[in-house]
Amino acid sequence: MAGILVIDDDKTVCETLSTFIHSTGHKCVCAFRLKKGLELASTNSFDLVFLDVILPDGNGLKAIPAIKNAAGSPEVVIITGEGSMDGAELAIKSGSWDYIQKPLSVEKLHLSLMRVLQYREEKTERRPLVLKQKEIIGNSPAINRCLDLVVKAANTDANVLITGETGTGKELFARAIHENSQRNGKAFVVVDCAALPENLIESTLFGHEKGAFTNADRTREGLIKEADEGTLFLDEVGELPLPQQKAFLRVLQERRFRPVGGKKDIVSNFRLIAATNRDIKQIVNAGIFREDILFRLQSLTIQIPPLRNRKEDIWEIALHYLAKLSGKYGSGQKSYSPEFFEAITRYNWPGNVRELIHAIENTLSEAHEEPVLFPVHLPTHIRSQLARETVGSANIKPYVNEKDNDTSEPIPGLKTLIETTEKNYFQDLIKYTKGDIKEICRISGLTRSNVYARFKKYNFSKFSS
Repeated sequence: MAGILVIDDDKTVCETLSTFIHSTGHKCVCAFRLKKGLELASTNSFDLVFLDVILPDGNGLKAIPAIKNAAGSPEVVIITGEGSMDGAELAIKSGSWDYIQKPLSVEKLHLSLMRVLQYREEKTERRPLVLKQKEIIGNSPAINRCLDLVVKAANTDANVLITGETGTGKELFARAIHENSQRNGKAFVVVDCAALPENLIESTLFGHEKGAFTNADRTREGLIKEADEGTLFLDEVGELPLPQQKAFLRVLQERRFRPVGGKKDIVSNFRLIAATNRDIKQIVNAGIFREDILFRLQSLTIQIPPLRNRKEDIWEIALHYLAKLSGKYGSGQKSYSPEFFEAITRYNWPGNVRELIHAIENTLSEAHEEPVLFPVHLPTHIRSQLARETVGSANIKPYVNEKDNDTSEPIPGLKTLIETTEKNYFQDLIKYTKGDIKEICRISGLTRSNVYARFKKYNFSKFSS
């Protein structure tokens, strides 16, 4: 019996879908608000979510990533009476299984339901495990979906395009594909397209004959030939200049090329994996990247999520590198304070996993022989950003009285809201300053007597002066 969630503010639609789903022998739960639907998805393991687009408290399309990252990693089928081509495209790009317009057809619903459940059953039976995943750390739904694609890529010889922000670990995923494929044990050749001097790109990739140009004092084999029988990884492929893209197109089509100054073609049986942190379709539209190359690169695409979208993995990654780097620097295994854990999970990590690793390394260096890690050991730029977020906002959260079918939250009195906000502010400020009264006065702009008055009002302990 599958678990199915329906998120739609139209009670008639919910009743119709619920009756249909129960008739097929599966379990159905309905929510009339997006917020309630997200709560249900986060606390229950659903196989499928039927999701409306226009909801009283939000846009269903924007909630697709959050739903797919929820417990059970459910599939999402969009149902909407406000259909549009842009909406359909956004839904599919966001990871939805299907896009169905209202009025709903029982035939279409049944077909979509059966296909989703068949897909999930086959997916479970495949046991998509990556035997060698090296430094890919985490067990979030988002990262597990990427690992499922790594398994698929490793079982084929198709070209792969890996996208994601800087520091997300694109090369790690490329190596995982290589090491779980039949080409494991052969060369894994990395080409950093952003670092190649433009006048040497062709000779670096294709090789050259002796005397082909000034300083070509010997024949040299290119990186493409080095990757023969192995994997060629083009990192930051979006930085490859247009003139060289045309030359590389033939290599992709025929797996043959001619070295600079050479008189005959050379064959290289390589597997291609490319990666970029740029919006590849955007640079194609801008005329910077050839569309015919893009078509050949993206036989299979893996989009790696930024670390901020898989916060549940942060602590596992941190623990891994704390153990690894502690051994490297001989500083011994450290323990950590709750505040340290809270700080690294609250920070947004714009540099992603790479920034987290560097931060752990700097933290161990700062702590040196101290046995316990505190936020003060983190790099200054991280602590500064966290301080700005803490002090710069009044921590006011909007109170919404959503009268849906299950719950409603009372709106507090204004005085209560102000006092709660002020108390939370001072708790954060005390934690940040470690109770230093002078620093609390400086940041808050209050006099010492006013600060002490609030300590007394909220029953805070006395701190250092």
